[in-house]
Amino acid sequence: MVYTQKTPWTLVMGVIMVAYAYMVQSGVMEPLITFLNTGRHAGEMQTLGYAFGAVAILAGLWQLLASPKEGQTDYYLSTVAGLTFIMLVAFIVKWGLDPLMAKWGREAQPALGFNFANILNLNYVVMGIIAGIIIVNVFKVPGWAQNGVRLSRLGLKTGVILLGTLYSFAELAQLGKLSIVLIGVFVLGSVGLVLWIGARRNLPNSMTGVMSAGIGVCGVSASVAAAPVVQAKSIEIAYTIGTVLLFGVVCMFLFPIVGKALGMGYVQFGAWAGTGILNSAQVAGAALAFQPTGIETLKVAEIFNITRVLFLPIIVLWLALWYVRREVVTERVDVMQVIVGKFPVFVLGFILMFLLSSTGIFAPARHYQGAYFDNSDKALIKKDRSGKEINNYLKDADVETLRKDAEKVKREDQRAALQRLIDNKKVMSEDDDATLRGIINAKIMSKEGTAVLNKAHRAVRHTAAKIAMFRDLIAWFFTFGLVGLGMQITAASIRQAGGQPLVIGSIVGVIKAVGSLIVVMMLVSETV
Repeated sequence: MVYTQKTPWTLVMGVIMVAYAYMVQSGVMEPLITFLNTGRHAGEMQTLGYAFGAVAILAGLWQLLASPKEGQTDYYLSTVAGLTFIMLVAFIVKWGLDPLMAKWGREAQPALGFNFANILNLNYVVMGIIAGIIIVNVFKVPGWAQNGVRLSRLGLKTGVILLGTLYSFAELAQLGKLSIVLIGVFVLGSVGLVLWIGARRNLPNSMTGVMSAGIGVCGVSASVAAAPVVQAKSIEIAYTIGTVLLFGVVCMFLFPIVGKALGMGYVQFGAWAGTGILNSAQVAGAALAFQPTGIETLKVAEIFNITRVLFLPIIVLWLALWYVRREVVTERVDVMQVIVGKFPVFVLGFILMFLLSSTGIFAPARHYQGAYFDNSDKALIKKDRSGKEINNYLKDADVETLRKDAEKVKREDQRAALQRLIDNKKVMSEDDDATLRGIINAKIMSKEGTAVLNKAHRAVRHTAAKIAMFRDLIAWFFTFGLVGLGMQITAASIRQAGGQPLVIGSIVGVIKAVGSLIVVMMLVSETV
């Protein structure tokens, strides 16, 4: 069978991509870039535009002029049109819709009292899926793009592999026994509960399996990692992601209210939010809503959130064994054969990248997702390409601004950290950096004073270049994969799935939230 379809659209899309990259390079797109505040992405706009555009142009010319023959070469070249189509939509989502929604959220905050884009998680993850769903249900996916759309899950798998670069054993050693035990109990318990309820409700094993990973571990990445093990359909992954995000929005509002009503401390609430809320961004949102005057709560919540991610390989292995036993009920299951045959290679890739990250090959020791503290002269005083010295110590005018605002700071630890900053013109320690970030979050200083604190924070907090690259790649692979995932979700498949997954996910989510609250109130103190 010959898969390649003669279409001018591959060539047209390639020309559009190259033209856009050229307009960015020549400055024609500068007004739009300024409006959306996407100047930091100008480099990748050019690189990706030229790279994918050139490939699409070459493949498009081949599709129009050549006479393809049966074989693997024909099949893989036939996917270029669909992959280019997805990337074109991904460009619009990542460089257009994502920053536009963030801009509207910030601008509406004074009137609404909150940033709706953050609250509703309207970022590239959600909008990528929505864009794909709109395309397939309103406009339909063209026949020439369908082979490429089917390959979009490869992007999600690659994104999961690269997630391993953001974590290390150094972080694992700092997590503490309590976070590992608490998360372990509720991750494993949530997964087991979803599997049990799903079986009682006669849900397909694939739906139950992917839902258990998303609800039990960490939403999007866990769903993607578990999907091939349980042979989950696109609609089942989407249902899980939708349930996680919807439940997370509700929790982000309710958790701070409940926490304050119960008189929870910062450590207690951070442990509860990091255990009970499913989505990472919403864990952070709840922690900051509970303690807007500091980041002690956020730091604890992040520790528990990291612990959840590191349980991912264990859950995938469990689901591999569970799925085979459910599907092959008449045969004796060889556990080792399942481990070797069913455990997905890309999750092994996640583990490998995690191990490499632990060696310090991607970032210095004691980093958190690539960011590390360094206030040495070497880090603060650098030279640009022309050899001109750049001194990132605070200037006298900056110090004077902080002195004028110092009386507004009432907490003793914050006053002490601020005074050390004033005396030394730089942040003196990681603890001081965290304390000063609390002052920023509290918004108690003048606009000028807050700007100086942000400047001091940026001077000592650095992101490893390799990790920054991996972060960008992760974002792009997930954007690409989620747009393609959305293009495989039709209204008919949504109706067929019904509302049971949402009900089961919500029930288990509530049990997890309430159960973790009880355990935290009983066992967690403010000295964890």
